[in-house]
Amino acid sequence: MLYRFLYERLMSRVDAEVAHERAMKAISLFGKSPFASFVSHTIGYRGGKQIHGLLERPLPGRVGLAAGQDKKCEAVEGLDALGFAFVEVGTVTPLPQPGNDKPRLWRHNDITAFRNRMGFNNDGADVVASRLDSLRRTPRGARAIIGVNIGKNKWVSAQKAPEDYYICALKLARYADYLVVNVSSPNTPGLRDLQSVESLREIVHHARRGASESTKRRVPILVKIAPDLADDDIVAITRMVREEDIDGVVATNTTINHSFGEGGISGRPVFERAREVVSLVRRELGMDYLIIGVGGIFSADDAREMVRAGADLVQVLSSFIFEGPLLPGRLNRALANS
Repeated sequence: MLYRFLYERLMSRVDAEVAHERAMKAISLFGKSPFASFVSHTIGYRGGKQIHGLLERPLPGRVGLAAGQDKKCEAVEGLDALGFAFVEVGTVTPLPQPGNDKPRLWRHNDITAFRNRMGFNNDGADVVASRLDSLRRTPRGARAIIGVNIGKNKWVSAQKAPEDYYICALKLARYADYLVVNVSSPNTPGLRDLQSVESLREIVHHARRGASESTKRRVPILVKIAPDLADDDIVAITRMVREEDIDGVVATNTTINHSFGEGGISGRPVFERAREVVSLVRRELGMDYLIIGVGGIFSADDAREMVRAGADLVQVLSSFIFEGPLLPGRLNRALANS
């Protein structure tokens, strides 16, 4: 109740991107403070039965943070302490890029959603790799389950896009518990065209080669897809996932099926379609592939519905902002007790 009061009276009156940047700085500082350990064992989540068999290392829970919140990989320790079972950083591109012109992030409080046209603003693979290297040298950073979401630079053509995914995987896979090939953001021109099976096939080949050259261990690679794909296109992608021995699918990204203007919508409006896509992907892939369900999960009941639809793991982002820092621990405890 206190967080919602603060959100409604203070935070929601600050520019959405400014509020995001301040929150990330605060969580980063918190993660390096003595309070992080106390919070981790109280309102965070460190208990429950560990989950084996989904990634190379056991997971402490089923609820993680989706890519887009910690784009620069600066707050993993704090996010881990707040109770996320895993944190996905990025999207990271080979070279730094500022993203699209501002404004590019808007609240839609009446429908409990955000709209963004950020455009993969990030510090680039070299800087993020350096941060991950330093992070992995700390006790909390070494223990944290970290996914890295990778993409292409805005100015790179579709024909040369596979090389960007290769570069990112080469530089980042050694630090990652899994990689996510992001071809589904609506905010980079032409990116969603790369979801076509043949384009995606070549991108995955390059990402796998980069990961193999980066580290001797096998780093799981997942593909993140859009909720706006037709069902037949999703089925075609699942066939390619099986043919190319991809480890799984993240379903879904933001939707452009709205009338608010540029950018993709995240939050409650995405939930029903995300659940449908998860169900379809699970039906097509069977039980041998990892599926992460993301989109509009605000409550334990939402998370359970996504798991029943076929998700092994779930991710939140918008709800973390709307509901506050108690959410990840609360959801992970609820799923552990289900």
